Formats: sequence, C-alpha cells, structure tokens
Amino acid sequence: MTEAIPGALPLGTVIGILGGGQLARMLSVAAGRLGYRTHVFDPDPAAPAAHLAAGHTVAGYADTAALRAFAARVGVVTYEFENVPAEAARLLDGLCPLRPGPRALEIAQDRLTEKAFLAEAGLRPAPHLPVESAAELEAAVRALGRPAILKSRRMGYDGKGQARIGPGDDAAAAWAAIGKVPAVLEAFVPFEREISVIVTRGLGGEIGSYPPGENTHDGGILRRTRVPAAVSPALAEEARAMAARLAEALGYVGTLGLELFVTGEGLLANEFAPRVHNSGHWTQDACAHCQFEQHIRAIAGWPLAPTAPHSAAEMENLIGHDLDRLPALAREGVSIHLYGKSEVRAGRKMGHVNRLLPGPPP
Repeated sequence: MTEAIPGALPLGTVIGILGGGQLARMLSVAAGRLGYRTHVFDPDPAAPAAHLAAGHTVAGYADTAALRAFAARVGVVTYEFENVPAEAARLLDGLCPLRPGPRALEIAQDRLTEKAFLAEAGLRPAPHLPVESAAELEAAVRALGRPAILKSRRMGYDGKGQARIGPGDDAAAAWAAIGKVPAVLEAFVPFEREISVIVTRGLGGEIGSYPPGENTHDGGILRRTRVPAAVSPALAEEARAMAARLAEALGYVGTLGLELFVTGEGLLANEFAPRVHNSGHWTQDACAHCQFEQHIRAIAGWPLAPTAPHSAAEMENLIGHDLDRLPALAREGVSIHLYGKSEVRAGRKMGHVNRLLPGPPP
C-alpha cells in the first residue's frame, strides 16, 4: 500500500463500516473513488452495501469473536447508523481506530442524554421533561401543556417510538403506544420550518459545513430537502456555527447532521445524527464533493474538501411504492440513486432523486 497524503490512511486500506444499509452503500462508493475499499459488518446477508463493499461480515453486533475478526481486517472503523450497540463500539475502539468515537454514539442513542449535551454545548433544545411512568407522563403534560410529543428515549427514528398528545388525547394511550418505555415529553414547538446542517470535522480539528437545507416530513419520515433553505443569510450562518460547535464539543471525526427548528425566538436544536444524514443527499449532485466523500476524507486523515454548492437543489426520498414512478423519473432526467433493496415495503426508503433547480446556489 502507498500513502498518497502525509499522515493519511494508506491507499488501498480497507475501511470497516458498522451497518450495511444505504448510507454504507454510498460511503463505499465514495471510499472507492478515493482509493479505499470497504468491509461492512451487518447481520443481514442481503444488506444493500454488501453489493458494493469488498467484504461483508454477516454476524450480530453482540458477536465479540466476529467483531474482533472484523477489526483485524480493517484499518479504521466507522458506522452508518446510531443504534449500533455501544458495547460493540467500545470493543472495536480498543482494537483499531473508531471514527467517530463511541461517545457520540452513546449520547445520540438516548434522547434525554442528547438534549442535555446539546444544552451543555450551547445549543437550545425544545422544552422537555423525562418520563418513566404513566404518572410522570400526566405530570409532564400538565407542566408542558398540550399539544406535546412523547418520544421513547431509545431506538426511535423515522417517526417510530413517538406519539402526539393533543388537547383531547388520552396520555395513557400515548404511553401504551410507545411501549411504556423510558421516554421524553417534548413541548410542541410552533416552528416556521425545519432545517438541517451537514458538518464534517477532520482528524486535525478542521471544520467544513454545507449550507442548511429545508426539510419536509410526511408521517415522521423525511420526504424532501431543498437548498437553499428559506432563511436569512445571518440565520444560515448561525445554524452552521451551531453545527460546528456541536462537532467540536463531541471531539467528533467525520460527518454528522444537526436538525434545527426555526422559530420566532430563534433556532432550537431538535436532534443530531452521528453519521452522514438523509438531508445531506443533495450534496451528491449539487456539490463537487458530497457529504460521503467528506466523511471518508475525515476518517482517513485527508484534508476536507470545499463545500460550496454549484447549484440550488432538491432531494426527494423514494419511499415504498414511490419506486413505481421510476420510469417517469428516468424520463424526467433527475439524478437517481437507488439502494438495491429487494423488498418494497410501506415506509421503507428505496432510493432518492436529486433535482438541480434554477436560481443562484446558496
């Protein structure tokens, strides 16, 4: 193997990825462009990234022998989803470089811990209270008012583990709906729009971020991200500064996504994802260097690339039977990114498309 950049991971090194979904698939493409190979660790033998990765360990995340063998085959490990068991991350961190480190995972895996950390980092989360029982939920609803959103502390994504409590709703039913697990009750935030910032922190501490995108959700799942977001330049810069502050506070290496609510009282931090993020997929076609390349650059010790877009853009997720629109989308001439998933299911992300839009880039 040769080292093309002083201090960087030698070219030809295998990068390990925990998780083999679509994000790992796109990371594998970016790694290949920069002269690296990938090896994914995922219990699903049909994991989307396995089609493109050089190797695939099919094992559970509690299989310590498989994790040790995986670590011996790779030069660095990263992850593509935040629900990798923290024990697995800590084990690997003692065997080879893990970027980002286990701390980011542990914080992001618990909504209450995450909100406390956001506040410590100088970001402002929405008003919230912890909930451990039906009685605590009733008290929290009285304190925060209605409507409010009950969210499980762990394992929630794409609207899962959430229940809305409106003026006429039974709080006990919401508690049952999330499985009566430890939770957080969030006050309803009357936001104008939701935006997100994709930021990367390099191995040496350098920061690169993309302009914020404006997100539209449907049923708790991201439907579209549009760039530029309909916010002032000053607010866009404030959002990017908040994302940079978060990455610094985490001592992060790699790319992360920070979701923010735009309100009449300023920006509120919703949550962050310690990985490349769905709302950053537009960077694949509107920028010379996308979020996936930035992540590989960071974990491999390369300098970060420029982040300025060359075009305004819109990303649209293809969810479930949206895939039936593929013939029309192909004729439309949009950039199509499919994930290679064999089974179409309602609510399942099957791919996305990027459209370049008229008008100046952000």
